[in-house]
Amino acid sequence: MEEEDTRDYGEPCVQCSVVNWGLTDEGRFYCKSCHNVIERTKEVLTSDVVPNTKIQSISRGFRKRKKIDKGWEWYVCEGFQYILKKQAEALQTLGVCPQMKDEILCNFWRRYLQKSKQAYCTTPASYTSKALSISDISTDMDSEPERISIHGLSSFSESDGDLQTESSFGHVSSIGNASARETTSICSGSVDGGSYLLKRKKGNLRMSMPMTLSFCYIALLWLREPVTLSDLLRFVIDGHIPYLNAFQYFPEEMKLYGVDLKIFRVESWPVYEDVHNKMSELAAFLDLPCFPAITDSCFLHPNILCIKYLMEANLPDELHNWTCRVVKKINVGETDFLTLDPVNKSARKVKYDVLAAAIIIVVLKLLFLLDDQYEWLNANFAGKRNQKNKEGCLWFDFKKWYKIIKKSVDVEQKKLDEERARCLWKCEKPLFYSAKEKSVVLKKRQMVVNLQRQFGALSGSMQVAEKQSPSSFQLNWAEENTDGNCFHGHILEGVLQEKGNSLTTMNTKYWLCTVKLCNEKICGQLTHYKESDFPQSYQFVLNLFSFLLRVPASLIHEEVCLIEHKLFKKKLHRK
Repeated sequence: MEEEDTRDYGEPCVQCSVVNWGLTDEGRFYCKSCHNVIERTKEVLTSDVVPNTKIQSISRGFRKRKKIDKGWEWYVCEGFQYILKKQAEALQTLGVCPQMKDEILCNFWRRYLQKSKQAYCTTPASYTSKALSISDISTDMDSEPERISIHGLSSFSESDGDLQTESSFGHVSSIGNASARETTSICSGSVDGGSYLLKRKKGNLRMSMPMTLSFCYIALLWLREPVTLSDLLRFVIDGHIPYLNAFQYFPEEMKLYGVDLKIFRVESWPVYEDVHNKMSELAAFLDLPCFPAITDSCFLHPNILCIKYLMEANLPDELHNWTCRVVKKINVGETDFLTLDPVNKSARKVKYDVLAAAIIIVVLKLLFLLDDQYEWLNANFAGKRNQKNKEGCLWFDFKKWYKIIKKSVDVEQKKLDEERARCLWKCEKPLFYSAKEKSVVLKKRQMVVNLQRQFGALSGSMQVAEKQSPSSFQLNWAEENTDGNCFHGHILEGVLQEKGNSLTTMNTKYWLCTVKLCNEKICGQLTHYKESDFPQSYQFVLNLFSFLLRVPASLIHEEVCLIEHKLFKKKLHRK
């Protein structure tokens, strides 16, 4: 029946340019692709009064809906909930456990709302003393439109749950009285946008866009999902998880302007340390118990993560035996060390991916020294040996590995830089604040799109390729290739020697990145990293893992220094 009513209307949607119309309960046309509702209504043929006369009929609706087109009254935390829901759905699409959204993340979110006294409590705290309560808003029951409330009383999947609060938050009318709305928040589209950025009480954690990623990561960590924080941020930057202009997923009735844009608009990519620190603060704020244990069978255990990064860095498989020895020596593989316990505030919060990368770098220093001399002498010897004996197992050639890795990383880095340069920080979905502005804004937006298309055709610029499906590996090395670019099966014969019943390194020297660590409370960090102070080989390896993890090289360098001080603790203590 719906197809018959919409069959004769062939105009494309002004938002997505698709012809796929449906009918709402009120008889209005809406786009099934983007859910955009237009003014056109169903045309009904009736012969009750005048034969063959077309009239417009609407089954039901709100009488004052057309008079007030400023949208719903909504709160900032409702906006963040829409974003969290979209991010959780994106993670589920990537293969994360289905429990993550409705059982874990939703419970954490409800706990946050309760702890911050925004909902699920008897007397929710107001952001400002001037905020208007629901008792001050007079509404006409005959013309009151449908309410908007926090969806997710029991899960993010529900769409009709109200917050359990006796105050104004969960029971605010969608539109209500226009004058009351202007009094509540003059400088923003949300009710509390103007007061949300005011200084909070100490210990009260303010929600922000980076905090949404902290919520996602803390849920992933609780489930021990095989996703590191660097993976999560990489998926965000690559556009697989909503973050940049995430407010475009809001319903059309949730209008953003003024202060709202400062809250929800992102002007920079998330920073690893910022998200990690906020995750620690969030876990403590929520009073969460000790997280499920990170055992040696979990993906986040350094022994398993080292395998992943050794493969991605195209390093020999034999190095894994040495990373395991270092992990055991410095006790960073213990469950108590790896498991997050928000109650234990003195414990250092582990950066699992950074720890694994630092362990590999320490092992490379143990075997190859990385002083710009020893590794190159060993590479010359290994290269000559490989030329003479091409049939047996090849020795690892550091120089050849360096050239191949540098070429691949340079290509990938160039692609990454080009993608970031093409990134549109401005929202593609046009923002308008009333029905009168809608047509003007859409026409301007369509004009911009047409001009961009014409200039692209004139300049001969290539069409941007579609995004590839996300992968845990940025660099892939196939062992079956015949060009000799894969080093996974190469052996460490040239740098190891037998001593008794075990293998030891031929190299007996080792240089420390720093002899003494700084006081983190005074300096803000444990050590300082200046490239010119270190050998180029060390810089190259550090920058390689910096690229793979998308984190600053200084962050990995700091972890290397910590591992070295644990590894050589006795010798340093003697000195």
